[in-house]
Amino acid sequence: MSDNKGLKREFLFDKSNYKILLIGISVIALGFILMSGGASDDPNVFSEDIFNFRRIRLAPTVVLTGFGICIYSILKKK
Repeated sequence: MSDNKGLKREFLFDKSNYKILLIGISVIALGFILMSGGASDDPNVFSEDIFNFRRIRLAPTVVLTGFGICIYSILKKK
């Protein structure tokens, strides 16, 4: 039988890592929210709204920034 009384359990990440990770996930979610929309009311009519700045440039940049924040939170040491 093994005796585990002397061992102290530690989490893999610190509390600050989890906070940064949650911020990164929320930034990713914000980017996907910015990407949504642009649908046409009539399916037979093409809508140019899907090609505006927010959906083509801003939203993917926000998503990639969120992924960068998540990677930083994983690689950050205690």
